[in-house]
Order: sequence, then C-alpha cells, then structure tokens
Amino acid sequence: MTPEPDILVVGGGLGGVAAALAACRAGRTVVLTEETDWIGGQLTAQAVPPDEHPWVEQFGTTATYRQLRESIRAYYRQWYPMRAEALALTSLNPGAGRVSKLCHEPRVAVAVLEAMLAPHRAAGRLTVLLRHRPVAAEAEGDTVRAVTVESLGDGARHTLPARYVIDATETGDLLELAGVEHALGAESHAEYGEPHAPQTADPLNQQGITVCFAVSHHEGEDHTVDRPETYDFWRSYRPDFWPGPLLGFLAPDPRTLAPVPRTFVPNPAADPLAVSADQSADAGDKELFGFRRILARELHRPGAFDSDITLANWPLNDYWLKPLIGAGEQGAAEAVAGARQLSLSVLYWLQTEAPREDGGTGFPGLRLRPDVTGTPDGLAKSPYVRESRRIKAVTTVTEHDVSIDLVGPYGGTRHRDSVGVGNYRIDLHPSTGGDNYIDIGSVPFEIPLGALVPRRVRNLLPAGKNIGTTHITNGCYRLHPVEWNIGEAAGALAAHCLAEGVEPHQVQAEDKRFETFAAVLDRAGVQRHWPDVRGY
Repeated sequence: MTPEPDILVVGGGLGGVAAALAACRAGRTVVLTEETDWIGGQLTAQAVPPDEHPWVEQFGTTATYRQLRESIRAYYRQWYPMRAEALALTSLNPGAGRVSKLCHEPRVAVAVLEAMLAPHRAAGRLTVLLRHRPVAAEAEGDTVRAVTVESLGDGARHTLPARYVIDATETGDLLELAGVEHALGAESHAEYGEPHAPQTADPLNQQGITVCFAVSHHEGEDHTVDRPETYDFWRSYRPDFWPGPLLGFLAPDPRTLAPVPRTFVPNPAADPLAVSADQSADAGDKELFGFRRILARELHRPGAFDSDITLANWPLNDYWLKPLIGAGEQGAAEAVAGARQLSLSVLYWLQTEAPREDGGTGFPGLRLRPDVTGTPDGLAKSPYVRESRRIKAVTTVTEHDVSIDLVGPYGGTRHRDSVGVGNYRIDLHPSTGGDNYIDIGSVPFEIPLGALVPRRVRNLLPAGKNIGTTHITNGCYRLHPVEWNIGEAAGALAAHCLAEGVEPHQVQAEDKRFETFAAVLDRAGVQRHWPDVRGY
C-alpha cells in the first residue's frame, strides 16, 4: 500500500522532480507519479537537451538546477573516456551541440535525477510510482481531496489522498480532472490586448508537438528503416506557410520567417571544443546534425566511439496537423501517432532521398539509437509537448510583461511576489491553427507567485507549463530551467503552507507572509531577481 503523503506530485518531469525535492528537503512526505518509466520529462523521456539563456553558467537559475547541470558534467568526467582537454573544461558541453551549453544523453540525466532523489527515497519521505497515469480526481468545494492513478502495467488503480496536490503533468491533466478553471490554446486579442494574439480565441490552436529520435551515422553501412506507412503523404506535404516541402532542407527562419536552407553533415570534422552555444548571438539551428548533438566522438579518446549521436528535433519533424489536447483520448492518440509517423518519414527521407553535399542522395548509414532513448524503436518515450492547459491564475503573465518590443531591452515587469527568474525568446512553433513561427525577442523575466496560484482552488498548484501564462508567453516560460524553478517553488510553497498553517492565496496576497516564504526560497538558493542584463 502507498502511504498517504503530505504532498502528491503527479508528473515526474523536471517540474515534478523539483517539486518533490523541495518538499522532501522541507521534511514532508511525498508521492511522485510518472507516466513513463523515466523521470525527467522533456530532458529525458522527451529527449530534448536543455534550452537555456545565455547567462546560465553565471546566474539566472536555482541552486538545485545548477546542481543538476554540474552533476551531469561530473558524470561524464567520471565515467566517459574523455580527452584531457575536455576534462579540464569547467563549462564542459558533452555533446558539443549548438542549442545549449549542456547537450547530453537522456540516460545521463535520468541517472543524475535518480541520484538526487535517492536519499529521500531511502529515508522513506519519497515514494515514486513509475508508469502510472492520473485518471480521476476527487474535489470537494475548492479543495482537491485525492487523485486516482492507473498502473500502465497491470491496470490497477490507486486513489491517493493528500493535503496538497501538485499538477506536474505535461498537459495539465489534473486541471481537467479536478475541474480547475483553466485556459487552453490561443486567447483572443481582446482578452489581454496582446499584439500577437489572434482576433478570435481558439482552444484547439496549440503549438505543434515533436517526437524526437536519436541517430548516429556509420558510413558504408545500411540501416534504412522500413518505409513508413504514411511516407507518401509526408513526402508530398507542403504547408501553405512553408517555402517548400516539409521533408526538405529549406525552412523558415523562426525569427524572420525568411526561407533559409539547412544543411546536414553527419559527424562534422570541426573540433567540438571550438563550438560555442549562445542563442543570443547565433540560434545555431542551420546545421541540423550539430544542432542537438549529444555525443561528440572527438571529445573522447581515439576509437572510443565510431560516431557522434544527435537528436532530431528540427523544423522537419514538428507535427501540427492535429491538437494534442482538447479532442479527447482518441484525438490525443491520433496526434501522437501522426507525429511518430512524421518523424519516421523524416528519417526514411534522410536515409533514402536527402541531398548530400557530395552530390549524392541519402544517408543509409544513419542508425536509430534505441539504447539512447530507452525505447524499442529509437523514438523518444513521449512527444515533446510545448504547450499545456494553463490555470486561470491570480496573476496572468502577458506579452506586455516580457516582449522586448513593448518594454524595451532593459524593461520587463518586476513582481513583488517573484519566486524565480527565467529568460528565453517568446518561441512559438507552428501551430495546429495554421500559424507559422512566432519568435519574438523577450527580456529576462521574473516568475510571479500569483501565476502559480489558481483563482479558486486552495490546495492545487501547477509545476510546469500549466501556470498562468498565455498562449503567447508560454513560449518563453516553457523551457527547462524555468519549469524546474516553477516546480521547486510549488513544492516549497506546499511544504511552507503545511508548516505555517496558511494557504497559498494568503502567502501571495499578504506582504509579511510572502516575505517569510521568500526567505525560505532565498535560503534554498532560488534567485528571484535579475542583475542588469539585456534581453534579446
């Protein structure tokens, strides 16, 4: 039997893990559930290296997120046959990818996250239920009493009561199950006056999802997959807003929408130590193989690895034909199936038809890496979900708070109830409503506690992309370090409310109560305000 916890965290992504850690460190008992067999969410099961701001090595994260990053580096230094020059780098980028200063294999992050949780499991404070998904919630008035989860193994159901419930699911599942007021998809321009919001609200207009996959390349070998069932459709598919076929190397630049050719060069010869990952200077996404590379063979002793490994999360395999949320379980299943077929079609096209720099076609030496993704087929365990249901919050973050065009490069809303910081461009991928990229400069921002507090419900807190943002501002609040910070603040808040006998609404609304909670965050190393830095 699972013991009744003080705090139930549903969803084991980055926000869920951070919430569980914060609550356990405060001495609270926690049950953490996760639908897959890996904790870590977008960092692991979704196979997406961390998207981070340019100052991440110096400041702008919580202390525990920094511990996660440095522990990943330490794992490589201890266990991998790295060159002396790579070992000596304090800012080691294991994959030498251009998307992030810390590109790495998903399994390494799983190992580190498990290690971070291990002492709390050993102490009996933390119970982790893998391969369990929420299927029902019991609410009484403004309080969520319990959540029922179902085992994906034997189908058994367990009802888990808790004093506080944290929704760390990828799509805000508990908001729907518990009847918590929430938004979905795109708000209308009239609701908040956001310049980039559409005239008409559309709940089914959501950012596309991506089923990522891992590949290495072995020249002279043939690892061509079976021709995907819907390959003919995807081979001929040309979106109205795209400069050519989706299966091609010509795609819009997200920031300008101008047609820009991408290149694809497996196992590039350039020294990986020379790679600089700084998206404020160069988005780094024009050479696809190197963009999200997670293992660079040249960082290691000669002969240790016969290929680099990269993750495919590119313009080619963003899926936006059907929404993931709001069309029922069948609709969600169809969206995921479509995204999987698209990714397999991208791989098959690369293996058989893609133009090569030497004038030939196809890269049959591309090999799926199920050992990297922890799946039978080499596709990620879960689709990369960019957008969730979002609580109707005490505070809603809008484009007016963070857009560099509206507030200036040194502007941005300062919140008296800040519980953290983040920075990323407002980055919306093509959507199920037919929108092209919306990629807008933004400023370093604060995370207001009010965005974590539902307007009505008293004991449920969000811990990820389900906070009080809009369709537009979700584009900069959805990335790895911000999700971790949100989760850490949610877990700490639940533990603090239990200790003090108060409710989240009181902590947010009353200055003295908030100051007491802010001191808890400060002691934990949660940065709540930015130094003087410029947005991009």
